[in-house]
Amino acid sequence: MELLALLFLSFCFLTLSGLTFGAESGSHVIVKEDDDAILSCSLNNMNIKPMLFDWRKDTERLQVFMYNNGILHNKGPPNQDKQFSGRVSHFPEELEHGNASIIIRKTKVIDSGSYTCEFPHLQPERIFHIELIVGASPLPVVRIFHNGRLQCEVRSASPEPTVEWWDSDNQRLPSEDPVVTEEGDIILKTTVTRTGLYRCVATQDSIKHQIYTETFVQLEVSDSTGWVVAGVVSVVLVGVLVCVAVLKARGYNCKKDSPRETSLF
Repeated sequence: MELLALLFLSFCFLTLSGLTFGAESGSHVIVKEDDDAILSCSLNNMNIKPMLFDWRKDTERLQVFMYNNGILHNKGPPNQDKQFSGRVSHFPEELEHGNASIIIRKTKVIDSGSYTCEFPHLQPERIFHIELIVGASPLPVVRIFHNGRLQCEVRSASPEPTVEWWDSDNQRLPSEDPVVTEEGDIILKTTVTRTGLYRCVATQDSIKHQIYTETFVQLEVSDSTGWVVAGVVSVVLVGVLVCVAVLKARGYNCKKDSPRETSLF
C-alpha cells in the first residue's frame, strides 16, 4: 500500500509541475510533439534479417518504412510517403532477435494515427497494430485586466485540452464559457476578488500532459472605496469628540485618576 501511495504522489507531482512524458500502454504509444516515438513490433527471437516487414499508416496505407532482406525504404518517394522521409529508422542490431520496431523522430501532430507492422511472406501472415497519439499544449498566455479580470489563452493545442483557472489552494475558479477561435486557440476568462497567486491550467488527459502559467494579482483599493473608508473614520472621530464634550459637561474630569460617579440621565 505504501508503494502504491508513493507511485500516486509521484504521478501527481509530475503532472502538476507541468512536466510531460511519453507512455506506452498495450498497442497505444503516446508522446508529446517533437519527441521521438518508438513503435514496437517483434517476432520473439526469430531471425528476421532475410525477411520482409512493412510499416503502414491509416486506411490510406501510407508507407512509413519497409525492410526487405537488407534493403531499406526510408528515403522518401516513390516508395516511402514524403511525410516520413528521412525521419524513420529501425534497429539493425536487433533483427536477428526478431525486433522489427521503428523509431519516428521529431514527431508532429499529423503523425498521429493507426500503424501496422506486417510480415506478408509469413504463413499465416503476421500483422501488429499500434495507435500513435502525438500532441501537447503550449504554455498558456495570461493577461491581467482592471478590477481582477483575468484572461488565459492556449494556442493551437492538439489534442484539445481542458483549460481551467485555479487559485493558490488548488481550487478551480468559476469562469466564463471558453471561446474557441477559428485557429483552434482557446480563451478562458474569470474575475478574482482578492489578491493572490492564480494559474491557468491546460490538461490533456489522453497524452498525460498538463502545463500551467502562474501569475500574481494585486488588487488595489478603488477611489470610491477609499472615500467610504475615510467617511466612516470621520464619523467615528466626530462621535468620540461629542461624547467627550458631553462627559465633561456632566462633570467627568479626564485628568483625574478616577472619574467621579455621574449619570448621563
